[in-house]
Amino acid sequence: MTTTYPFTFDPAAPFLDQASDWIADVFYDILPEAGFETRDEQIFMAFQLERAYKEKKTIFAEAGVGTGKTLVYLLYASLYARYTRKPAVIACADESLIEQLVKPEGDIAKIARHLDLNIDVRLGKSQDQYLCLNKLEEVRGPGSENEVFQTIYEDLPPFVHFPDTLQAFYPYGSRKDYPELDDKQWNKVGWDVFQDCLICPRRHRCGQTLSRDHYRKATDLIVCSHDFYMEHVWTYEARKREGQLPLLPEHSSVVFDEGHLLETAAQSALTYKLKHSAFESIVTRLLEGEVRESLALSVEHAIERSDDLFESLHRYSTPVPASERNELELSAELMKRINAFRSAIDAIEEEIVFESGMFSLDEYQLRIVEEHLEMIQTALMLFANPRELICWTQNDQGDMTLVLMPKKVKEILNERVFSKKMPIIFSSATLSADESFDYIADSLGVSEYQSFSVASPYDYEESMKAGLSTETSIALKADYVLRALERREGGMLLLFPSRESMEAFRFEADSRLEFADFPMLYEGDAEISRLISEFQNGKLVNLCAVTLWEGLDVPGDSLNHVVVWELPFPPNDPVFAAKRRESADPFGEVDMPYMLLRLRQGIGRLIRTSGDRGRVDIFGEALHQQDVRERVGSLLPASAAKENE
Repeated sequence: MTTTYPFTFDPAAPFLDQASDWIADVFYDILPEAGFETRDEQIFMAFQLERAYKEKKTIFAEAGVGTGKTLVYLLYASLYARYTRKPAVIACADESLIEQLVKPEGDIAKIARHLDLNIDVRLGKSQDQYLCLNKLEEVRGPGSENEVFQTIYEDLPPFVHFPDTLQAFYPYGSRKDYPELDDKQWNKVGWDVFQDCLICPRRHRCGQTLSRDHYRKATDLIVCSHDFYMEHVWTYEARKREGQLPLLPEHSSVVFDEGHLLETAAQSALTYKLKHSAFESIVTRLLEGEVRESLALSVEHAIERSDDLFESLHRYSTPVPASERNELELSAELMKRINAFRSAIDAIEEEIVFESGMFSLDEYQLRIVEEHLEMIQTALMLFANPRELICWTQNDQGDMTLVLMPKKVKEILNERVFSKKMPIIFSSATLSADESFDYIADSLGVSEYQSFSVASPYDYEESMKAGLSTETSIALKADYVLRALERREGGMLLLFPSRESMEAFRFEADSRLEFADFPMLYEGDAEISRLISEFQNGKLVNLCAVTLWEGLDVPGDSLNHVVVWELPFPPNDPVFAAKRRESADPFGEVDMPYMLLRLRQGIGRLIRTSGDRGRVDIFGEALHQQDVRERVGSLLPASAAKENE
């Protein structure tokens, strides 16, 4: 393991003092000599992070676009990792932001190029970002689409097909390796939560397994998503009980980039997903071999109760517009069937106690079934207190899935994350509300923290123009987009609040011959980093996206026009419906803060350097309301807001 520092290290002096002195030299002397401008905001942030690392505290680092915040936390995290001999974790909001961080022109590459500091950075991607060999086996073969999967199969590394000795193993099978697949195709071959990796005969040659072996050996940085970090936190104890390594190794510090989104990731990681077909597949393993008739009958009875439950779930599910989630009515009949299913599982667990004493069941298989039954019982117990539960159903590749999520996660976060004596950095341009960090701290269970806020150094009055419109007609908004495209001023980013609204625009654009002259990329048509690269490097290319409100960093004329198709109010799905029910002022306390935060991030995609110029246009029926118009206008330069009064 390397312990090389970019400065002469004196073991007799405090390490962080020496590291901070060198980082100060970087921002005052080394980078300016290489042509970079000196940024007071960046230097201020460096001194604040020094304190957080010395005291091993949580810090909310709110810094606007152009402050150079990423470079600051990368330097501290990597140097501290080398000093402690444990890697630091950089957790990004999603997979696309991971790629933004490690792209060839990104800050990690700048550090290597200008500071002669080669950082060992490895990606710890979420499980659903990897190919599942079992699912690939099911869909490959003849046929127009299946031939694509057959080609993937034939191009797999030799060690997957031929388990010979003395082979060199290496990671493979990342979503990024198959950029030509759209999201629907990837879902047919990518890992999902219903795969049982513990008993998979291919697991030792699986790309996901090999990737974990690779990133665990990182000496400096492991870059992952918020979801993956939270999955690590929630599964840490269970994986140790099962004799598995935790998803992430012991680490020296963690940075939550776009940290304002962490609560959503924490809830998502604590989510339980139940599917009838998965339950039946797991529980019937108990019937392999010679077992008592009473166990077989209890298994059969539980499968019947599961079937009854999912039949009721179909009946009491109502689709939610602009959401993939169905609202679930907790009727008396549904609760009765939930309790019946729980009782049936209780009966299986009692039978297992007797059966295990007779040693008729495979011990490894038995442990897997017991863990699965325990998970189902833990999930269904949430129905005992519906006020603390968020639940919905959704369609996963043709199967009804029940999804359960606890409302509040802050107690668990406080215990498993923030109580540790470790530097924890929240970095974002949007962490505070009304100049206070109390809201985000309370929602995450952070009881003690440091904080600071620095504004962007860019002159938005000079660099940004803006327009507000109450237009709701898809056709008329498409007319505006077309006129803007015809001016050919540069690349356009169209941000949509939902896939449904993006597809509505796509249908309208595809129906008009005039749009054929303008290259239009749509999120979901290919792997996201491929689309971003085509957008950034193409000439007058335009990108339509649902998830790129945060983190997208495309400077210059490749992106000089942002169109917000609709104000990004939260959907009326079960998650936000639960938040609204608990609020005395749902619109003011739930809908408006969410919309304004998302809108701030979306507007922030436009001006990425001091030389950028551009325009943002915002459509929204709610702009008829004076208070909404004023709050949205406050996010724009004064001159831009006046243009629309």
